[in-house]
Amino acid sequence: MAASAQAYVRGNTLKFYEWLDTTDKSKIPQGPPIWICGDCHSGNLGPLADKDGNIDIQIRDFDQTVIGNPAHDLIRLGLSLAMAARGSDLPGVTTAGMLEEIIIGYEKALADEHRHPRGTRPECVQVVMRKAVARSWEHLAKERIEDTAPTIPLSKNFWPLSSKERAEVERLFATEEARRLVTSLQCRKNGARVKVVDAAYWVKGCSSLGRLRLAVLLSVGRHSRKNGGLCLIDIKEAVKAAAPRHADAAMPRDNAVRVTQGARHLSPALGDRMLAARFFDRSVFLRELLPQDLKVEIEEIGQKEAMKAARYLASVVGKAHARQMDAATRATWREELQRSGMANLDAPSWLWSSVVALIASHEEAYLEHCRRYAADTLLAA
Repeated sequence: MAASAQAYVRGNTLKFYEWLDTTDKSKIPQGPPIWICGDCHSGNLGPLADKDGNIDIQIRDFDQTVIGNPAHDLIRLGLSLAMAARGSDLPGVTTAGMLEEIIIGYEKALADEHRHPRGTRPECVQVVMRKAVARSWEHLAKERIEDTAPTIPLSKNFWPLSSKERAEVERLFATEEARRLVTSLQCRKNGARVKVVDAAYWVKGCSSLGRLRLAVLLSVGRHSRKNGGLCLIDIKEAVKAAAPRHADAAMPRDNAVRVTQGARHLSPALGDRMLAARFFDRSVFLRELLPQDLKVEIEEIGQKEAMKAARYLASVVGKAHARQMDAATRATWREELQRSGMANLDAPSWLWSSVVALIASHEEAYLEHCRRYAADTLLAA
């Protein structure tokens, strides 16, 4: 998180919701209660493969998903793109233009939820899509577990499990629900045998700190090296979301069920590949990691590309939201989005003022984070 202000924004969802808790919520439009991502920064969008092998750009992270206000996803997306623009040393007028493009792209998706913005993909999205299409199991294995051998090498990222934990992994994948999840891909037989080859505790990024996280390597069928026979499963503990839910929303009490339900509503390609389960007394969700599942990386970006990226990514979010609304609800929400318009700026004032306030608060918090990180590093040395 100390690497850049943009990395800090991606890794500190709580800071966003701390701001939201203290701001005047009457200035933010109240959209229809639907499933939202809850952590809709640009890095949480990217290519996803469905069970039949089709690849599309969708939302890819649902730890914070709730039935809530869709405006929160737009503000979070706007903040992440604004920080990307600042990291690329683009002028402030570019940020204003990007927020305009977010509203344009989002509203067009609401106007027709079946519209597919394939022809307007910016270069950063085209690059990651080409990479996703070309990837194989070997790419995934070398990236995630450092080798294509059917083992998970113990390291600073992978820690050994106790015999009790290994037995719980075996129990979990002996269930019919887990077997069906693993054999759901088109390239695998429905009745194929599933066997645990290796498993380890997985030390990953910010969203996993303090949580149970496991990597499990499975063989599927008799010929484990052929026809998609090896697979890597990510098991992650689900905890209470920081994102506020709609006051009248009836949501699952189990956090893993909440995560999987949100995923199925927002990104069916991923949601259909997920399963809520229990690991001892913890609520967890399982998903198979596919080679095609990547994230959009926005590091250095030019002005025109920034505009295209803002419109395109907002249309992806709009499509995920729109599929949960009927035509009348979509029309009403579009009208609500444009209230409090600003002279000489198509982006509504609520989005502009929210993103500006968030940039200021995150810049200050980022520098303080770096100060503490530097002090800790010096002490450790």
